[in-house]
Amino acid sequence: MNPTISVAVLLTVLQAAHCQKIKELSACLLGQNLRVDCRYENKTANPLTYEFSMFKDNRKRVIQTTLNVPENSLKARSNVTLSKDLVCLQLFDFTTADEGTYICELKITGDYTSNQIRNITVIKDKLEKCAGVSLLIQNTSWLLLLLLSLPLLQAVDFVSL
Repeated sequence: MNPTISVAVLLTVLQAAHCQKIKELSACLLGQNLRVDCRYENKTANPLTYEFSMFKDNRKRVIQTTLNVPENSLKARSNVTLSKDLVCLQLFDFTTADEGTYICELKITGDYTSNQIRNITVIKDKLEKCAGVSLLIQNTSWLLLLLLSLPLLQAVDFVSL
């Protein structure tokens, strides 16, 4: 076999084998709701499947999923939103009874690696409040953010135009 073709095939296989990776799992309080952000890196356009679950008292409880069947009581109190490189779980009316280890599991169709899994321990009294400004910064281009903040900077006489 031609060495050039061998290298090309090997590079293609290696690239396909590492299509996705969970970069960060974080949790915060948004009012009375828990928000768990599962940020990932995806190098393909293949569909994403996910599962959010909670582990407490030696029991796994599936909250939201496209992989298995979720627990009805938790599914009714939760919502998942998908955007580029982010799967976000909101658990409404979060209480101390909902504390535990939250797990994000991702699988990309056609990816040859195993499911990507991350977990985070969530304790209500230790959770930070979700920052609206940081959400704006993470999901908005810097140019748009600058344009939106000019009137505020003018109001405090920081910038004179």
